[in-house]
Amino acid sequence: MQKTSLNYLWINGEKLSISETIDVLNPATGEVIDQVPNGGEEETKLAINAAYRAFKPWKRLTPSQRETYLLKWAENLLDNKEELSEILTEEQGKPLSESRGEIEGSAQFIKWYAEEGKRIYGEVISGSSENQRITVLKQPVGVCGLITPWNFPGAMVARKVAPALAAGCTVILKPASETPRIAIAIFEQLMKTGIPSGVANLVTGKASVIGETLFEDKRVRKISFTGSTDVGKRLMARAADQVKRISLELGGNAPAIVFPDANLDLAAEAIVGNKFENCGQMCNGINVIYAHESIQETLIQKITTLVNDLKVGIGTDDVQIGPLINGSSLDNVNQLLQEAKEKGAAVVIGGEPIKDEGYTKGYFFKPTVVSNVTLDMKLSQDEIFGPVAPILTFKEEEEVLEFAEKSPYGLAAYFFTKDVNCVHRMAENLDAGMIGVNGTQLSVPQAPFGGIKESGMGREGGHYGLEPFLELKYISLTLEND
Repeated sequence: MQKTSLNYLWINGEKLSISETIDVLNPATGEVIDQVPNGGEEETKLAINAAYRAFKPWKRLTPSQRETYLLKWAENLLDNKEELSEILTEEQGKPLSESRGEIEGSAQFIKWYAEEGKRIYGEVISGSSENQRITVLKQPVGVCGLITPWNFPGAMVARKVAPALAAGCTVILKPASETPRIAIAIFEQLMKTGIPSGVANLVTGKASVIGETLFEDKRVRKISFTGSTDVGKRLMARAADQVKRISLELGGNAPAIVFPDANLDLAAEAIVGNKFENCGQMCNGINVIYAHESIQETLIQKITTLVNDLKVGIGTDDVQIGPLINGSSLDNVNQLLQEAKEKGAAVVIGGEPIKDEGYTKGYFFKPTVVSNVTLDMKLSQDEIFGPVAPILTFKEEEEVLEFAEKSPYGLAAYFFTKDVNCVHRMAENLDAGMIGVNGTQLSVPQAPFGGIKESGMGREGGHYGLEPFLELKYISLTLEND
């Protein structure tokens, strides 16, 4: 795959190039690596037209017929894993090892939904009279607009497109402008399956224009968005105009709570692995660490030792952490840290951008651990989205639950303990859509990924991930008397 082959949209099964383009930057170097089309209202309408025409023939296919295209798509991704991983790393910045894992994970999600589409079942309900027969069907919603983020720009394509197609919907994908090339490349592998024209379409360009066009058109029956809470709130309000169905996977402020009886080595390794994955740019990533006061110093030491061994650099090198996505993200992380320091927080390790030779044009920040953090600091309340680990202390279980409940977010929460009674109490009382106990792996194809409160609505993953793309139809049949 050559870079120059990615300067196009996918509409009605064909590549479409336009004269107006937007630059795509490498966050490790600040250099322009490609241009992609700056699609707008016209191109989005073409995509909607194509998806609308393709919907009825696509939904009439059997689930097994749709499965064939999805399985081939997943196979194509794995066959081209190295090329796709390099594209992902170049425009997003994450280490190549993480990009490989993301492509592999994308294929797993697609495979899972290829098979799960065959298990969309209806229901037969007992009637309320002798002659009544009640049936409930599940049918595809229709044309769907899918808007994906830049932090996992490959995986999120698979997580949205695969269940939509498996359910019998057709789609228009709008990838993030920071990372459009991997979406285009992944769509190329989908088109190679011979999937019918118009079933899957992709438009790059300004989010406001493309998004508004998707919302205005009544033929687009559903929107699925992953991104910031602020944008999600605006989209939710916009969807009200047509009572358009919407799924939102938004921001988070995930706590990691470490109790005094926890395996501290396991906790430290899990926390560092999660917190610094993708340079801390992960919605379900740990945002703040609550250490019981009796083990605080020991846990900080163990975490700091592990963080000290993390190597930062260009993702194609042998590193564990790449750059932040852009200068705004770098500034935000720096500002949050400076505000915390002014209020008394102490930097244990890291704490500043990297401007050494070879790093001056990229957006690198040293992996950072911060102690003496308090709840009045933005560092503990705002989503950091960067490689900074703030550590607070607590005394009692009820106290730390109260700390966590104050957050408006409710995506994920993690805690570490050996006490089975504590496990049940915390898991039931923590106000989050996903709970990790003695571990931090949450994103798997078979489980429902999503949050509550201001972290969004709807789920991706598992059979739950098909539901947002399905409508219920209730049929009441009255039999004639003999």
